[in-house]
Amino acid sequence: MNDDTVRLSMIGRIVRRRWRVLAALAVLGALVGAGASLIFSPGYKTTSQVLLQGAPDSSELMTETQIATSSVVLDRTAQALAWGVSGAELHDSVSAAAADGNIVGITAEAETPEKAQLLADQVAKEYVNYSSQLIGSTADAASQIRQEQEDALRRQVQETNDRITDLSRRVQGVTVESVEVRTQLETLRTALTEAMAKLDQLDGGGRQAQVVVMGSAELPASPAPPTMIHFVAGGALVFFLLGVLGHLVGARTDRRLRNEAEIAAAVGGPLLGSVDVPVTPEHAPARPDARWWAKLLKTDEPWNLPELNASADAASREIRYRRVLSRLGDGSGVFSRVLVLAAQDDPVARTAVAQLAAAGHGGRPELRVALIDPERPTVPDDREAAGVLVVVSSGTRTGWELVAITEAAADAGQRVLGAVVAQRTAAVPEPGGTHTAGDEALAGSA
Repeated sequence: MNDDTVRLSMIGRIVRRRWRVLAALAVLGALVGAGASLIFSPGYKTTSQVLLQGAPDSSELMTETQIATSSVVLDRTAQALAWGVSGAELHDSVSAAAADGNIVGITAEAETPEKAQLLADQVAKEYVNYSSQLIGSTADAASQIRQEQEDALRRQVQETNDRITDLSRRVQGVTVESVEVRTQLETLRTALTEAMAKLDQLDGGGRQAQVVVMGSAELPASPAPPTMIHFVAGGALVFFLLGVLGHLVGARTDRRLRNEAEIAAAVGGPLLGSVDVPVTPEHAPARPDARWWAKLLKTDEPWNLPELNASADAASREIRYRRVLSRLGDGSGVFSRVLVLAAQDDPVARTAVAQLAAAGHGGRPELRVALIDPERPTVPDDREAAGVLVVVSSGTRTGWELVAITEAAADAGQRVLGAVVAQRTAAVPEPGGTHTAGDEALAGSA
């Protein structure tokens, strides 16, 4: 079985056994997403387009986008709208970008379609007005300098005309050469006159601001993405995946042993078998420190334990327990007495010990039950016992804890005869089943 198959199997087990937790996390993520949408959702968006006539280059278009979102334009917009917000507060709701065809698009965001449309149109209007003022003030500052340069150019042209006239007078005779020289001089005079006429015509037109709003912005019909639905769905999905990832990371970092072979190796004895402990609402060996929400979400029950086929009924379950006892020694009942160890904080193992005691009641070997503290294990002295049988539930003890139990048994002069792995299974409680008899046997054990 490759790693991908193992991961898929674990994910399927998580979804199957932890669906309540994952559903609760998905609901929590949806609530977080709904709250985030109130802060980060853009609301309604619309764009107003402004046309720049002429042939501006890319740098000029970039400058125009900066002018469109400048503080002056936004302050004037805030004053004109009178919404009780400043231009600085409108900065996050307005953006400008250059598009093809010398167009500057001004995009506005607002909580309603009407406000978004009004904001986009007003910013476009204030931008056109401010851009016209900039062009006008620049033209006024440069007009005087340009006029002086034009006057100087006209004087130079007039001086050139006078010089041409003087040269024409100096040419004597009616020879071919003289006629050609006078013709060339007159042609030069005509060219200068036409150039000055064109210069006067261009100057008369002046420089006008060519910034035009192409029309009112469209009224948005629906909120712009990401909407609240996107945030809610995204939050639920993210929290669901985080829940699955958290379970996978927790299973990888958990050092408690779940594999039967690993448990037997840590105990230092042969594996005598696995037994099932039926868990019912009336007899569930729940954790004493489990909170009400842990019981509701089923987080007080392990999810990553290997699955064991549950016994069909109490009789078949008792047969399984008797088979475990029959594997002690050589099967002929050579052991007269065996000390059975289980941790005090392991309710599943304690229930399994009780059922073992009930299954072996009146026969051989005689079972003496001892509940030990897993943090400071101490095995009672019993010189008549042939050894100890360690009963541990899957996924409750680390390897070092099991080694400590084995060392405590060796310190008491007992050898480990074997290990029994107890696994909880879901079952319907049966009246008069072995569980009650097992509880009585455990209660009467030393």
